[in-house]
Amino acid sequence: MRFHGRMPPPPPAHLQMVEGSDPEFSDDENSPLNQDIYGGSRRSVQETKAWDVFRTLPPSTSSLSEDNQKFLEITIKFLKVFTYLLTFGVVLTSGVITKGLVLLMTSQLKNTKKLPICAKNLNGLSNEKDYVATIPEEENVVWAWVLLFCFIVPELGTWFRSTRMCVFKSWKKPPFGDFFWVLLFETLHTVGTGLLVYLVLPDLDVIKGAMLTNCVAFIPGLFGLLSRTRKESRVALKVMMDLLALACQLTGFVVWPIVEYGKDPNGWRIWLIPLAILLTSFGWWENYVDKHSKFSLIKYYGGIKERLWRTRYFCYIFVSLWKCLVFFTVMLSAMSTRLQEFSTIFELRKAFSVHSINVTEVRETLPGHTVPDFPTVAPFENTVPIMSSHGTPVYVFLIQVLTAWLCYIFGKFACKICIQGFSFAFPVNLTIPVSISLLITACGLRFDTACSFSVIPEYLFWECKNGDILNDFLNNDYAWVWLFWLLSQTWITLHIWTPKCERLASTEKLFVTPMYNSLLIDQSLALNRRRDDEGDVKTEDLNLNPDDHENEVSQYYETISIHTDSSNNNTSKIKSSDHIIRIYATATMWHENEEEMMEMLKSILRMDEDQSARRVAQKYLKVVDLDYYEFETHIFFDDAFEISDDNEDENVVNQFVKLLVNLMDDAATHVHQTNIRIRPPKKFPTPYGGRLVWTLPGKTKIVAHLKDKSKIRHKKRWSQVMYMYYLLGFKLMDQPISVDRKEVIAENTFLLTLDGDIDFAPSAVALLVDLMKKNTNLGAACGRIHPVGSGLMVWYQMFEYAIGHWLQKATEHMIGCVLCSPGCFSLFRGKALMDDNVMARYTTKSSQARHYVQYDQGEDRWLCTLLLQRGYRVEYSAASDAYTHAPEGFSEFYNQRRRWVPSTMANIMDLLQDYKKTIEVNDNISLPYISYQTMLMAGTILGPATIFLMLVGAFVAAFRIGNWLSFQYNIIPILLFMVTCFTLKSAWQLIVAQIMSASYALIMMAVIVGTTLQLGEDGIGSPSAIFLIALSGSFFIAACMHPQEFKCIIPGLLYLLCIPSMYLLLIIYSLINLNIVSWGTREIATKKTKKELEAERKAAEEAKKMKKKDGLLAFLHKDQMDNDEGSIEFSLAGLFKIMCCIHEKPNDDRQQLASIASSLESLKKRFETIESHMGLPPAGRRRSSHQPRSSLRGDGVSVISEHAGDDYSDSESEKSGPKEERDDLVNPYWMEDKALKRGEVDYMPGAEVQFFKDLIEKYLYPLIKNGTEQRKMEGDLKELRNIAVFSFTMMNAIFVLIVFLLQLNKDTIHINWPLGVKTNITFDEATSEVLISQEYLQLEPIGLVFVFFFALILVIQFVAMLFHRFGTISHILASTELTCCNKKAEDATEDAFIQKNAVDIVRQLQRLKGIDGDYDSDSVQGGQLGRRKTIHNLERHRQKKQAIGTLDVAFKKRFFSISAEAAENGLETETPVLGNMRRLSMRRETIKALAERRETVVQERRQSKMQTMGAKKPRTRTSIASEADNQRVFTPTGGNINDAYESDTDNYGIPPSVRSALRFARTEENVIYKP
Repeated sequence: MRFHGRMPPPPPAHLQMVEGSDPEFSDDENSPLNQDIYGGSRRSVQETKAWDVFRTLPPSTSSLSEDNQKFLEITIKFLKVFTYLLTFGVVLTSGVITKGLVLLMTSQLKNTKKLPICAKNLNGLSNEKDYVATIPEEENVVWAWVLLFCFIVPELGTWFRSTRMCVFKSWKKPPFGDFFWVLLFETLHTVGTGLLVYLVLPDLDVIKGAMLTNCVAFIPGLFGLLSRTRKESRVALKVMMDLLALACQLTGFVVWPIVEYGKDPNGWRIWLIPLAILLTSFGWWENYVDKHSKFSLIKYYGGIKERLWRTRYFCYIFVSLWKCLVFFTVMLSAMSTRLQEFSTIFELRKAFSVHSINVTEVRETLPGHTVPDFPTVAPFENTVPIMSSHGTPVYVFLIQVLTAWLCYIFGKFACKICIQGFSFAFPVNLTIPVSISLLITACGLRFDTACSFSVIPEYLFWECKNGDILNDFLNNDYAWVWLFWLLSQTWITLHIWTPKCERLASTEKLFVTPMYNSLLIDQSLALNRRRDDEGDVKTEDLNLNPDDHENEVSQYYETISIHTDSSNNNTSKIKSSDHIIRIYATATMWHENEEEMMEMLKSILRMDEDQSARRVAQKYLKVVDLDYYEFETHIFFDDAFEISDDNEDENVVNQFVKLLVNLMDDAATHVHQTNIRIRPPKKFPTPYGGRLVWTLPGKTKIVAHLKDKSKIRHKKRWSQVMYMYYLLGFKLMDQPISVDRKEVIAENTFLLTLDGDIDFAPSAVALLVDLMKKNTNLGAACGRIHPVGSGLMVWYQMFEYAIGHWLQKATEHMIGCVLCSPGCFSLFRGKALMDDNVMARYTTKSSQARHYVQYDQGEDRWLCTLLLQRGYRVEYSAASDAYTHAPEGFSEFYNQRRRWVPSTMANIMDLLQDYKKTIEVNDNISLPYISYQTMLMAGTILGPATIFLMLVGAFVAAFRIGNWLSFQYNIIPILLFMVTCFTLKSAWQLIVAQIMSASYALIMMAVIVGTTLQLGEDGIGSPSAIFLIALSGSFFIAACMHPQEFKCIIPGLLYLLCIPSMYLLLIIYSLINLNIVSWGTREIATKKTKKELEAERKAAEEAKKMKKKDGLLAFLHKDQMDNDEGSIEFSLAGLFKIMCCIHEKPNDDRQQLASIASSLESLKKRFETIESHMGLPPAGRRRSSHQPRSSLRGDGVSVISEHAGDDYSDSESEKSGPKEERDDLVNPYWMEDKALKRGEVDYMPGAEVQFFKDLIEKYLYPLIKNGTEQRKMEGDLKELRNIAVFSFTMMNAIFVLIVFLLQLNKDTIHINWPLGVKTNITFDEATSEVLISQEYLQLEPIGLVFVFFFALILVIQFVAMLFHRFGTISHILASTELTCCNKKAEDATEDAFIQKNAVDIVRQLQRLKGIDGDYDSDSVQGGQLGRRKTIHNLERHRQKKQAIGTLDVAFKKRFFSISAEAAENGLETETPVLGNMRRLSMRRETIKALAERRETVVQERRQSKMQTMGAKKPRTRTSIASEADNQRVFTPTGGNINDAYESDTDNYGIPPSVRSALRFARTEENVIYKP
């Protein structure tokens, strides 16, 4: 066969696939990731030298985020088990108590009710006789009102919630028709409940009444039946069950009336049962209607239901009050039939006060119904009055309200944290059976003896039947029919057993109406729980095959294609995959060190591993993972280039970029616990500098954008602008898809902002995503930031961060919005950033002095301020932990806070000044929240004055000196420090601040001792003692509420010692240095060219000359020239010099040598230029044995490649040839840097290149200010500094003056403190009198105001912390899965187990550790020495020919090696790869189920391949493989494409042209799968 073109060379012998090798489970292009040695961009496998087989195993140490996660896992699982049981118990107990108390109250409404009572504890009654109490009308009245109050309480809660929502959030007015139907149904429900409570239940015995409450689901059952559609599965069976349930409910309408017919001539009320329970069931109509019903009326009601999502709270402002009025009317009407005088119902004072109850003695009747006549011994029908118990109705009312609220709250809590089945549905359905069981028991005991219950008053008890209650009910009253009522209610409320809503769903998503009916608590909770909480995404909606991507739009998303709308007729149709969460991790880096970079990279690799597990689980195990997300990392390196050491005219990447490249493999080795090599990064020349792209083992990408500050604007804010416009503008808005799809994608696209030193776990990101899913108006969410480092400054920050998060951030989250979501670890919603006045305004160039403070010094806080002013919410999740390196030195810490303090104050002032508009736009910011922030701002501004006054008072107490002397001792150092800050450089300021801080720490220690002694004298009732105890107590309780972070409170004493430094000196330092806008941290000296160094030297010399000329003694030698000298010179200590015989100073020898060297260098360059033009080789230079390679891209652009070998030509030979023409978008010099490894060279698409050019031109061009502008801005900044310092000083001075003068005149103007009064007793011997005097602690008015001011803030923060802590624990519990609870009974299938634990199973199967048979060596690496097979392991490691380096390939190797036959026969596996499957904690049945799924996947892949080869033309792409290779690949025998990596079109742009023939042949090679 003839071949056209040059045939590629054969692969090396060690790369040729031997017989029996399995290419299906090798990485794409046969390029392993975890091989110790690889060659160039081909990453070929090379045999390890026998003398170099010794290994360094990956360290077992983990990061703080991993340690934290391991610490939490077991604790949280125990806590969740406890929560399961506690919630179940509380819901069931409170439900039973509530139901029992309602029936107790209704039992007291029956007029002239007679009840046997116990005479044991009653005066005047004999214990040997039987008595019956007759319940008076006062008891009927009081319990009727208590029932009304019990009904009104949750309705008032509904009214309050509705009013709050309409006042503080947006609302919409409903159409009149909607309001009418809602009002009608709620009115019917209220009337029915009133009839049931006031007329029906009192005339039934309590057990019948409890059973009857299971019959209030008729209308929900009917509407649910009419809402069925043919699209539902097994609709016929469901309709039959609905009809059967309705029939059971209907029997409840007639059973009791028929049974009771004719028994009581006054029992007409029993016939109200059908009407009462029918009307009551109208209350839950909304939950059972559907707009897709085929019945027009139900469809209309379904439309009302949809509109009520926006109009509900407006409706219920009026509906809730109307229901109270209707229930009151029903109560009056019903009680008028029971009372002799209607006016009695309004005699509340008499009813609620103590009143008499008549007790009558009863005698046992003889067989002839005669009573023995002993009138002389005991009078017949003797009536004795007893008094009612005071306050009993109030106690019963409070208990009923509390238990109903607890049942509702804990039920909702169970739904929120996804334990609904066991802890909500089960106890709700058990409420009536348990209540009936307890009531039967109670009635039986009461029948046996009236003294059975001594807890409740003797005259109070349920209405019970006499005799054998259980037998009578089962035989005579047809109570067994109640079981059908219970089952029918269970069927109608079956949806509460299978919830589908997300974790921590809002109340609106969980329940239809916001509150509950406390008189029917269990039915209300079950019927009010929403039925239509479906998930959004299905497995079949996902395109999880990376090779299916055919368009440029999808090149940035690896797993789910966006798909253009060109082939879709319905261009506005939103795809289900558009709802998939897309997370872009955007890290800004500058000068991070090795440890910091390592932590960030390990965090990214953990995210890569987690995303891979979720993708593979859906692709191969066919499960729906609601937490699935797409992930991509973008690192933006500021000032990433420096001048090359070899060529001053060219730039190379700096040491920090090289460090990042070198650390990539180490980070992967740490995370995957096996030696691994990441493929060298692809290099892209870009308009802003350069780009490096890594593909990680989980197939997500890290894209490092290397910014050249000479081409694009640098600093953090402009990096943020860059990635916002790139990721949200170019990669979303600039794509050819419909606007509707862009809307949905933008809402589900999130930017995870990171710093270059952050350490976090995937679970922390998942918690932030949960918050985003819960509230679509959430613009940003931040986690709990933990400072990392060593030293006193880090200890101080541990306590400061802890208190700031525990109290301050939690309070902002609860009562309003978090004001700052820090850029080191926060999640921003793409749609929120894209809103008006956010992204576009964020590009504002600083043109005023305050802009530099607000915009550039605190960019994260300004971005959050923009989001708040656009109406978005910012939240804080305490469960989402991240760790960042904190400043360890005093100077670095002060410089960091020098940026933070002014920017924080500037942004808060901006928000407060525009508060009216912000309140109008933002539903989460209210006037009380603005007042709270105003108080905090006032406290911040007056903080230095407060600390100063505290020091003055503490000096007086501790050192026993006067007020004025103490004032002087404290004011002088502060004034000196202010002068220092104004006159000296920053370095000297910091030295002085450090010395003063150390001095203040010693003074504070003495102050603490003195204050303690003073408190001992004043007592714990003094204001200082109360405030100190409250402050320290709140800190301690907050620490106890955060047990995982309890150690953070240990540096609290250090925090107290540093108060003067941090709240006085630091504020002064920050304000006086307001004009300095440099970053202040991580700054290093930049490399400069010789020309720049020479210019700086000359400038320094000129400055030195000018300084001499301007000196005090300049007039003595102002005409003297420095280049003159005398033959005879006299001088005295530099004061004067006498020169005789003056002549010109000769030139220095070194200057002459330098001049000669410069001339020779110029001549050398000219000779080299001449030689290069003549084609002569440079003499005396050695040349490299390798010639540089170049290739042509498809567009004809020359590409510079790198050598495959390690023998690089030295720097001299590089300079010796003709100078190469450089184009920064084709062959920039930096890409040839061998420190970047031998990765491929590729190019961005033309559209992307043009985008960056346009972006730079419009927003990001480098800011180069001329001298005039620079001096003007410096002057403006100093003027701003002076204004701020003056205003700040004056406010603090005025405050100090007022308080101090009042303190001096405390004897005249003071307030006596009522607590801590001292009583002095004096005995006067002269007069023999005892003198008693009281001494009060005196408090000046301003001090009192200040104490209450801080106390109010402390109380607000403490209460908010408690509520936020509850929400955090709920979030953690909701995110925790219990495997023990996932295992079903014996008859449950293993598929259910796999469905529930798919991600964990994949996470174990895709582990790279042990995939190449390293289990034995790794298992004892830290264990028993005698069991190690060191030499065998080294030899086996040396002989490895091929290794797995991608997670999905490792998964496939294990997954496709699972044998169903082996699992069924009791064997662990047939293949060595699963030899230690027990390590994966899988049962035999689980492995068998996995094997069955494996067979399903194999069959699908075979069918798909056969269809592709038989019916479709194979997809082709440009290749340089031979014709023989093509024929061998596309043979009729079939085969499978290796999916270890995506096609190169899925990466950045077109396929790279710089590849070897071997590599393309390997890429195109299809392999035949052998099951």
